[in-house]
Amino acid sequence: MREQSWPADEESAIRVQQRLRSLVDVAGPGPDLSGGGTIAGVDVAYDDARDRVVAAAVVLDAATLAVVDRATATGRVTFPYLPGLLAFRELPAVLDALAALERAPDLIVCDGYGVAHPRRLGLASHLGVVTGIPCFGVAKSPFRYACPELGAERGATAPLLDGAETVGRAVRTRTGVKPVFVSAGHLIDLDHACRYTLALSPRYRQPETTRLADRLCRDVLAAG
Repeated sequence: MREQSWPADEESAIRVQQRLRSLVDVAGPGPDLSGGGTIAGVDVAYDDARDRVVAAAVVLDAATLAVVDRATATGRVTFPYLPGLLAFRELPAVLDALAALERAPDLIVCDGYGVAHPRRLGLASHLGVVTGIPCFGVAKSPFRYACPELGAERGATAPLLDGAETVGRAVRTRTGVKPVFVSAGHLIDLDHACRYTLALSPRYRQPETTRLADRLCRDVLAAG
């Protein structure tokens, strides 16, 4: 599941993104979970003082949203913070957390972006290509992209635009609460990513996958 080596500088990382972007597939509905299946959320937290990163993967039953598995991985931060290259800081630990699960999930939700990325290879797209598992991203902000106003009701949407190109969608998961920003990652289209986002957000702004993975990795950091 894990690549054998990772780029050490900006130039080589951009070359990797340019190579992998041609492999991204955002057509189709993604996995068929109507007969059962699992959805994992992945998230990362940092301890900058100790140059430490923790990744968490929390797996939910697709029908009930009950937690069925979880795993974490801890490591050193090995890549600098550079806009558009965040995946190279996070992916090594995320892949280790996923590898520690009892079985691979059917779908992964990332706290971040997919094709809503300058080179169309955000974390969700990169992770999907590396693992072969359908992925999409749900972010807390629109990053660098324009977003028209959307209705205040749950389920309202508006396109996330890079010029004239739609790279994602703002989705209101709770009435009167700020939207989240969904982008397809790999092996799933934007429409179905948005439907899953709403299904995974019955009570809170963030999908349960993201909310629980965020809590788990922060708990690990706090425990030292």
